Amino acid sequence: MKQRTVIITGASSGIGLATARRFAAAGDHVVNLDLVQPAEADAVGEWIRADVTDWSGLRTVVDGVHAARGSIDVVVANAGISLRRSFVDMTEKDVRSLLDINVLGVVALWQAAARHMIEDRSGVLLATASTNASAGYPYYADYNASKAAVLALVRTVALELAPHVRTACVSPGYVMTPMQRAEYTDEMFAEVNAKIPAGRHADPSEIGEAFFYLASDAARFITGQQIVLDGGELAGGTASAHGTVFN
Repeated sequence: MKQRTVIITGASSGIGLATARRFAAAGDHVVNLDLVQPAEADAVGEWIRADVTDWSGLRTVVDGVHAARGSIDVVVANAGISLRRSFVDMTEKDVRSLLDINVLGVVALWQAAARHMIEDRSGVLLATASTNASAGYPYYADYNASKAAVLALVRTVALELAPHVRTACVSPGYVMTPMQRAEYTDEMFAEVNAKIPAGRHADPSEIGEAFFYLASDAARFITGQQIVLDGGELAGGTASAHGTVFN
């Protein structure tokens, strides 16, 4: 197999870092586009400082990667943020910022890469969605809407770019990332885990493994779809059963 060129946004930590490690372990060349430089111990592949909300700048970076590498084989639009607050307390500034990163950042990255993939007649466009796209979660209205938008993009772009370019997303439930850890106390974590049929949060490496599978030949008939990794959360009806800890 040739060494693939894999672009991942937000790969300096969390799910992005775990995904970068998985592709790098297989011998792929990973390009991490992130505003934050990874810690030295976490450095994987090549880091390029990039802002997913800067469309022209992002396209310049992607064009440069293609020129240097000769192809862009896999793109993972992973950069995203979430803010926990009530619907009526959301500010216009915060909502616009979240959507700019979580939705328009995916559009910008995919569009920049798709131009090359269409010409090369090959490529896989992936994104991090969420179970929040499929069920209501209190205090995350704009985040939920952003992930539903990602799922809609996956389905629509799959139809436009078939048959040579595939799209898919991974929709995690609760994942033990720094962003998640910062939002919940130990007591809240214990209560959430008790409601997940698997009894725990996912490890970021499990999400990275799903991305690696979607980019592989084994998944070559998968396009326009999501893979849900939630430990049975949605199947167990726990998505909206948050209990008093979330009120």
